Amino acid sequence: MGRTLRAGVIGAGVFGGYHARQYANRSDVAFAGVFDPDAAAGQALIAAVGGQAFESLEALLAEADVISITSPAMFHAEQGLAAVAAGRHVYVEKPIATDVRAAERLAIAAGRAGVVLANGHQERVVFQAMGLLDAPAAPLRVEAVRHGPPSPRSRDVSAVLDLMIHDIDLVLRVSGSEPVAAEAEGERAGDGVWDSVRAEVSFESGLVALFDVSRQAPARRRILKLVYASGEVEVDFVARTFRNTTPFDLNADFASTPAATDPLGASLTNFLAAVRGEIDRPLVTAAEAIAALDLTLAVEMALGNAG
Repeated sequence: MGRTLRAGVIGAGVFGGYHARQYANRSDVAFAGVFDPDAAAGQALIAAVGGQAFESLEALLAEADVISITSPAMFHAEQGLAAVAAGRHVYVEKPIATDVRAAERLAIAAGRAGVVLANGHQERVVFQAMGLLDAPAAPLRVEAVRHGPPSPRSRDVSAVLDLMIHDIDLVLRVSGSEPVAAEAEGERAGDGVWDSVRAEVSFESGLVALFDVSRQAPARRRILKLVYASGEVEVDFVARTFRNTTPFDLNADFASTPAATDPLGASLTNFLAAVRGEIDRPLVTAAEAIAALDLTLAVEMALGNAG
């Protein structure tokens, strides 16, 4: 096992709690604590998991080697730049930023500082466990449905940046080609934020990807269908059903694997291994995160043009 790393978390919300508990429960990490502008939220989190509630971002950065950024998306680039400037390795939850230029500045700064910059597209872990990342062919068509009931979380971004970006990252990973066009339509919630969105993205290879996301659904739906020349793969993540008519050697029991059971834990383990130099890259690199952000914002632009 490598050296013990000191870990800190920016943001004491739901995802901040997930990250803090992961670090606090690891034997190869010393959990330093959390910074949140809401002091009461920070105190409540450390009361549950230990560590220190820092009064400033600078104070946290002085006491940590690795940082998880779990704050609202609008702060990701700014806080990431501060962490990188302090020489800290950074795991930033998705999206890496809310605009491509800010994300590129963060990636460039991390490269110059020689620190690891990882992004939290944890669905990659599930695809790995399933075997789809190693499939010998690219799909011809992808249909992704991701619905959930209303929640007060992530109201600073649309359902495209909150939900659709997960499936956009996955399609980019398996597509083998570049996107060329995006069309979208949707409905806004009462606060003016796009909460239900349907998009179609075309790729150079001829692949067509259909995305359907909603944060106003009566119940959870999470369905992924990939159509290949040799057959289809369809997974219902809620009903836990798996259909594979391709010749690909896929794991129908992927959901019971340790990685798929705890994708955040697997993703953070990968990040820490990259920090220690045990592997040459994190699960999701800054360049990949920027590609997902770029296409996600193209969908939002199409949505704005349509609405």
